[in-house]
Amino acid sequence: MENKYTFSIIIAVHNAADKIEQNLPIFLQTATEAGAQVIVVDDMSSDETPDVLTRMKAEYPTVLYTTFLPESVIVNPSRLRLAFSIGAKAAKAPYIILASIDRPPLNVGWLYGMADNEASLVYSLRKGNQVVHATTNDVEELRPTILKAERQKGSGHRGRFLKMRRGIYDAVCVHHDHIFDVINMFDRSIGFGKLWRLRFQVFLNSIL
Repeated sequence: MENKYTFSIIIAVHNAADKIEQNLPIFLQTATEAGAQVIVVDDMSSDETPDVLTRMKAEYPTVLYTTFLPESVIVNPSRLRLAFSIGAKAAKAPYIILASIDRPPLNVGWLYGMADNEASLVYSLRKGNQVVHATTNDVEELRPTILKAERQKGSGHRGRFLKMRRGIYDAVCVHHDHIFDVINMFDRSIGFGKLWRLRFQVFLNSIL
């Protein structure tokens, strides 16, 4: 049977009931309009997250798929990488988007344009209500930006000033064949020296 989805959007959450209430409907409405699937992986939340997800699943039964990351003593890989991996295994689309519940789609254009190449980063520019996609056929070209923004204890997504030059993006989209290579770039411990090299690479990439 032909796949009905073009995109699978994976979001990992932990104790994020308020953010889910606020932002998940935006993801779901955008996914409904664009024919996408949303996968939410709950990492052992102790707040009302499971109840909120159950309610939204009832409202969007054909769009929203929920699962969970069980309690585990595994330290490496990280729980974030494990959560994304569980979501990736459930994904039914040729293109997979790794997103954050904190950064919902600005508009449906957030999705359109992502599948033009093997991989892309999406930037929502609040001024002017614009969405920009940085696309590439070489997933490795995204490594400096992802490592900088998604490092352990990172702050790569904070602020909006010169966001593309700082490596601040809303989501990353890759072809299904490359998803585990990209997941492996998340939640890495990066030393001060390497961090500055990554910052310089991100800056250079933004002006070339």
